[in-house]
Amino acid sequence: MPLNWIVKSRSLISLAVFLLTGCGALNPFCGSARPKPILTALAPTTATFVQIQAGFLVTVTGSRFVSSSVILWNGVALPTTVMSNTQLQVTITPSQASAPGNSQVAVHTPANTAGDLGCDSGGNSQALAFTVT
Repeated sequence: MPLNWIVKSRSLISLAVFLLTGCGALNPFCGSARPKPILTALAPTTATFVQIQAGFLVTVTGSRFVSSSVILWNGVALPTTVMSNTQLQVTITPSQASAPGNSQVAVHTPANTAGDLGCDSGGNSQALAFTVT
């Protein structure tokens, strides 16, 4: 088989995958690769410092969450309860918010190491602000 035919075949396969998946769409050939999580809302978005003292439950809503997804509070992973693939919960304590102010909340999904080469896997969502007054 001539080398230029192999190169053309690979180019055609790459073009077909791009056309099938579109820009930014999930690639159906990536198998078990975990997509980057999407964070859309926090509930609630504010709490008083007194509420934090007692432990305060925050619900994170979005999509593409998996059983190993965790909530990041100012970049630090917290013990997280996965309610579904669209909802996570965490209890905020004074160790996370020791004074009034703003914190950044994101979701992290670890990469799948099963071997889907060439496929993006896991990562961090965009962050949303949580305010302690």
